Amino acid sequence: MNLWFLFALMTAAASFAVLLPLGLRVAQGEGSSVTVYKDQLTEIDRDLAAGLILPGEAEAARNEIGRRLLAAADQAKAPPPQSNKALRRLSAVLALVGLPVVALGVYAKLGSPQLPDFPLAARESAGDAQSVDRLVALVEQRLKDNPSDGRGWAVLAPVLMRLGRQEDAVRAFRNSITFNGENARRRADLGEAIAAAAGGIVTAEAKSEFDRALSLDADEMKARYFLGLAAEQDGRKADAASIWRAMLDKAAPEAPWRPLVSESLARLGGPVAPELSSQTAASAQNMNAADRDTMIRSMVERLASRLKQNGDDVDGWLRLVRAYSVMGDKEKAKSALADARQAVGKDEKRLRQLNEGLKDLGLDG
Repeated sequence: MNLWFLFALMTAAASFAVLLPLGLRVAQGEGSSVTVYKDQLTEIDRDLAAGLILPGEAEAARNEIGRRLLAAADQAKAPPPQSNKALRRLSAVLALVGLPVVALGVYAKLGSPQLPDFPLAARESAGDAQSVDRLVALVEQRLKDNPSDGRGWAVLAPVLMRLGRQEDAVRAFRNSITFNGENARRRADLGEAIAAAAGGIVTAEAKSEFDRALSLDADEMKARYFLGLAAEQDGRKADAASIWRAMLDKAAPEAPWRPLVSESLARLGGPVAPELSSQTAASAQNMNAADRDTMIRSMVERLASRLKQNGDDVDGWLRLVRAYSVMGDKEKAKSALADARQAVGKDEKRLRQLNEGLKDLGLDG
């Protein structure tokens, strides 16, 4: 009801805008002409009295102005032509009747008056899905006509990956390398697509792409992670752990892939909390069991002290709780978990990340 009232109001406003000029009687200018002529007669009398003009000139001027004054007065009294009245009436009828009729006709033809209400969220999701599919189809058609468009392949490939079309993504990544040239990122992306197409298995073909990526850039983290995953899939858990620990040693605290690597390392079942550097790990190999345990516990306690000062480090809490669990200190693990939830409890995203990372430890039971 409110929508139709708004439409009616808009129609009335549009009609009023059309009718207003038609309803106004535009001044013809005769009234102002009569006033001017009368002023001119007064001016002639004033000039004659002042001796500025001769009596003959004054009389001639009065006659001419009088003639114009009579003509203007007669024209002002004449009624407006009937044709103008008829035209205004016709325009008014067209504005009041024709405008709404035409508007309703156009809406009935081009609009959807019978369409039921469609929730905004569903409308947006449906529109997004259709727009993505349509854009992908357009890009694919363009690349079919121009297969050497390297930029097009580079844009299309990651979109195909997100859409779950891994085989097509592999082809797109290959074409991107062919027409754009290779670099570490493109090789790593191709390796990831090959692994995804194989159901998550890092095949020999995928591994060769990751090796090639690291040969181009030793700091290509995606390639390094998947090589660790390949080692885990081959049963070489120690090699996988070594690769992933080295990644965490170099990682910045805000690195987006840190949680993934930490979870993968925890999956191996090793004490990941201390995250020993290569030098420390080498030194630990020469220690006896008691000294090594003392060193690890010391590192864990330092981590706990640091987290008391900076409780926003979710990865640090994950390492601390897992370390206590691996060392058999279940009470300390539960206490650390409670402290972690209290520290990040106001941040829903971090709390969810914490709970996801620790749900396999069974500390809430």
